Amino acid sequence: MTERRRSSLKPSSLSVALVAALAMGASSLALAQDTPQPADEATQADATTLDRVMVTGSLIPQTQIETATPVMVISAEDIQMRGFQSVADVLQQSSFSTGGVQGGQTSASFTQGAEAASMFGLDPGYTKYLINGRPMANYPALYNGADVFNNISGIPVALIERIEVLPGGQSSLYGSDAIAGVVNVILKKSVDQAELSVRGGFFSEGGGDSVRLTFANSFGSDDGRFNSLLGIQLDTRDPVWGYQRDLSDSYNAEGYNFSPASRDFVVLDAFTGGYYFMDPNNCENAAGNFGGTTELWTRPGLGSYCGSYISPGYRTIRNGKDAGQIYSYSTFDVSDTTQLYAEVMGLYEDVEYATGSNYTWWGTGTSFGAFYDPRLPDTLVNLQRAFGPEDIGGGGYRDIMNTDTNKAYTVTLGARGGLGNWDYDAYVSRAEYRLTENNWVRFRGPIDNYFLENVLGPQQGVDPFFGVYPVFTPDYAAFYSPISPEDFSSFTGFVDNKSRTWDNLAHVQFTNTALFTLPGGDAGFAVVGEVGNEGWDYTPDSRMVADPDTLLSDIWGQTSVSGNGRRSRYALTTELRMPLFDPLTVTASARYDSFDIAGETIDKPTWSVGIEYRPVESLLLRGKIGTAFRAPSLADTFQGVSGFYSFATDYYRCSGEGYTPEDTEGCTYDSVQYFGQQAGNEELEPIEADVWNAGVVWAPTHNFSISMDYYSWQIENEVSAISGDQLLLGEYYCRTGAAGTPITSCANIAEWVNRGPSGDLISLFTPKVNIAKQSLELVTAELNYMLDIGRFGSLAFAGNYTNKIRHRLQTDPESPAVDLLRDPYSMWIYDSYAKTRLDASMAWATGDWTTTLYANRIGSTPNYLAYAGGSYDYEHPSGQRAGKWGSYTTYNASLNYRATDDLTLSLMVNNLLNKMPDDQAANFPGTSSTPWNNYYYDILGRSIYLEAKLKFGGK
Repeated sequence: MTERRRSSLKPSSLSVALVAALAMGASSLALAQDTPQPADEATQADATTLDRVMVTGSLIPQTQIETATPVMVISAEDIQMRGFQSVADVLQQSSFSTGGVQGGQTSASFTQGAEAASMFGLDPGYTKYLINGRPMANYPALYNGADVFNNISGIPVALIERIEVLPGGQSSLYGSDAIAGVVNVILKKSVDQAELSVRGGFFSEGGGDSVRLTFANSFGSDDGRFNSLLGIQLDTRDPVWGYQRDLSDSYNAEGYNFSPASRDFVVLDAFTGGYYFMDPNNCENAAGNFGGTTELWTRPGLGSYCGSYISPGYRTIRNGKDAGQIYSYSTFDVSDTTQLYAEVMGLYEDVEYATGSNYTWWGTGTSFGAFYDPRLPDTLVNLQRAFGPEDIGGGGYRDIMNTDTNKAYTVTLGARGGLGNWDYDAYVSRAEYRLTENNWVRFRGPIDNYFLENVLGPQQGVDPFFGVYPVFTPDYAAFYSPISPEDFSSFTGFVDNKSRTWDNLAHVQFTNTALFTLPGGDAGFAVVGEVGNEGWDYTPDSRMVADPDTLLSDIWGQTSVSGNGRRSRYALTTELRMPLFDPLTVTASARYDSFDIAGETIDKPTWSVGIEYRPVESLLLRGKIGTAFRAPSLADTFQGVSGFYSFATDYYRCSGEGYTPEDTEGCTYDSVQYFGQQAGNEELEPIEADVWNAGVVWAPTHNFSISMDYYSWQIENEVSAISGDQLLLGEYYCRTGAAGTPITSCANIAEWVNRGPSGDLISLFTPKVNIAKQSLELVTAELNYMLDIGRFGSLAFAGNYTNKIRHRLQTDPESPAVDLLRDPYSMWIYDSYAKTRLDASMAWATGDWTTTLYANRIGSTPNYLAYAGGSYDYEHPSGQRAGKWGSYTTYNASLNYRATDDLTLSLMVNNLLNKMPDDQAANFPGTSSTPWNNYYYDILGRSIYLEAKLKFGGK
């Protein structure tokens, strides 16, 4: 379609320089392949023909690349040259990713099969994700069992044209969820030639072998009125197992205290936590488990048991995956002023993972609480028995992996064109995401019956202490013996939890880039109307739902989230861009959102005002102030009573042994299991934020630009589920009278903490309420520089930096705010934070060769003892001290060779120096099976990829 209007405005020198920096800093591969041309002349020629373009962060096409809203652009060339293998790689390694997230390394998390990113350490759900400017469908399962978010695993990275990252609150343009910022993934609309690429890779430490096949081609009608792109990406990836890495193949041999084997066969004193060794065969019958590594062990001060030192290795630390994505974008020119378009995206993805032996066991505590053995007359006891690969049979743990099957599609039909002086864009879209979690489980009735028949024997009454717990006289020789794979399969199997989200949206936008004339040029105006509805439905297997009276489900040791709901919405957005004078432009936007949730109307207006001041052509001073919000999510509103199992420190019972919350190491109740319950709240209110940013962009030459921006958030009315740790710490304060502030009232704590007759912790209720708030301040910087070195080619330098100045969280009105940058305990329990993050690249292009070195630096973070001791001054009796781990830098390198005009060969080595967080292990206890901060660092090591990309045919 012929463009209706082209701008008559000449771009400023600043725009020219920034286009040049973008072209040279981000597209080194293209530089190496193009016909030689002086860099300044080539890029300036392109820049001076800059027409009005759409920039994420504005609804109005414009000639300025940099505006009042800073935008970080990650091009397809960046993704290729820096070795990124997925959108998750791109975003998790970006400088704005200063917070840790759950993922494949966090065994048994609620969304272990999904991938998320956090912008500046704010919740993943605080970032608005767009694909081609349209919202992504939410992932059906809940992050940490509590919050909706976007799974970025299924975006076809090889079909991306660029990713635009827009930091700061952006609700006045994009509505709910855009508190932290916006990520707009822009996919290709056409290719000049058909493209076929094959990429394969592996890890030097083992595991994770992968192959990716991508095909894209454009085709159209002879008259040029119809054009279409079809793209397909296929991926397959093996998992990485814990036993394939030194840090995760066993318990922590480098820890500051005794490193024991796992308690695979143990009789536990329910009163003291000590062990009774009751095996008449001294572990000989169990010796074949875990590859013949099970033997007799003794933990000082506790007792003896049978266990394996290497059992923690039987888990995955990176998911396996088989995936396919299809993408099509088509246009049809009805006339010179009207174009129809259609966009289709589809995803099918199977993700496999194993949670490991720590979550593959049976014990009497879950079903019976404890039991009485007349041969041990002074106490109650519990049995605990882990299952080894020999018990499972066949492929061992590979046969009981969980599989998440993801099916998603988005269909968009629209029209764009012109009506007089106005441009319009109208579309309708439908997005749906279906998730089936095929989880390996132990069936409660069959597994308990098996051990009743083969180990415990018939019940012989109730205990003499409380008259509640059953009496058994177990056959301990049978307890310490292997289980046949046939017996194992009789009480285990798989269940399917099914969930989905869907989103229907109708959108219409009118834009006038020359509404009226001001001294600085034409004023632009845009107005957008939207109406839609969305839904969420999480339906666990009926056997996973807990009985409200017993808190137990038909699945041993597990329950599941449940809930469903829908909401309708409409919104009206306006934006006005006014060049008041040649150097001064003011942009104002406002939006009104209204939601109908559970029969109640929740509405929220938001606004922003931005200023761009250019005292000279090479300098931009900018600032923006406004508001942002997040509507109550469907999960927060409609989540039913759901349960989970977790571990926490029972501070009150530890106090009975003389321990304080600052030091519970050695306490019998330092890590006790409990059943947690959560539920939605239909009376929740929107989360609100006041946001502003100010910065400067300087481009003294066409080859150099630098920018620096300051951001501030004040977020109020946050939804918070009180954590089990906070609840139990509050109980300690309430029941002992010790100095400290409970998380909520002592009356609430007494109601929400449920204990058994002997004082043992049974369950905790952690409700969702609007009680939290947080403040965040940070500085970002970006640099791009191009150096022409004559016949030796060109060098391109790029860097991005984030420094968090302040991040404070107040979990409820009665508690003091915690410092998420300086309080080590808070930094850990809220998924970990780094104060600074830097990414930088240097690319050299000469002839047909291009090479890039990319560095990613994580600033210092608190070590484990700083968290455990609650202070950087804490010193463990072993001599290990609290403090910080130093900065952590990894390097990626790539080499690209254009063998022919149509064939490019690439070699990419990620984590070039095979950097691992090995030095963290000494600061963890020997009992740890994860002696590194797995929310922030990974132990995958060096990966090597080879790719061949072939172009053929013509458009």
